Amino acid sequence: MMNVSRPAVRPVIAVPVGPTDGANDRPPVRMKDVQGMPGTTGGLILRLSQFVPALISLSVMLTTPDFHSSTAFRVLVFAVSLQSLWSLSLLIIDAYALLVGRSLGNHLVVKCFTVGDGMTCILTFASASASAGITVLFNDLDKCDVKHCTRFETATAMAFISWFAVSPSFFLNLWSLATH
Repeated sequence: MMNVSRPAVRPVIAVPVGPTDGANDRPPVRMKDVQGMPGTTGGLILRLSQFVPALISLSVMLTTPDFHSSTAFRVLVFAVSLQSLWSLSLLIIDAYALLVGRSLGNHLVVKCFTVGDGMTCILTFASASASAGITVLFNDLDKCDVKHCTRFETATAMAFISWFAVSPSFFLNLWSLATH
């Protein structure tokens, strides 16, 4: 027979708690729902402020006849399409959670939101930066009259605004994951 340690049970002496005046009967307050997190009003506003500029950027790029001329513009269309779909779906989820009164503080849900926000945040920023570089190149080569530079600048600016609105969502969700 092997020498295995056996668990020992030792009694714990509990100090009896006397009656209080009601001051300490409430559980301690914990700040779980920080505004901007999923399922809060701030989160709903953030999702709306992500969705609208991404949708504007997408519509401006799709109505420009020669956005196919550069790979950066095609990647921008893909990125803001993904950002629009992601933000719209989370906007609907946040609105539903607010209407029903549910908290979206589940660890798995927050992890999914964090990964999705991180991916769309990086992709939107990278594509907006590449599109801004190509637009500056068109300006420097004096090809703006042919290449619809104002439309490209508008779409790129809207993509940056959408990225700027995704960043707080990503960092708040990441902070929530780190503190649990």
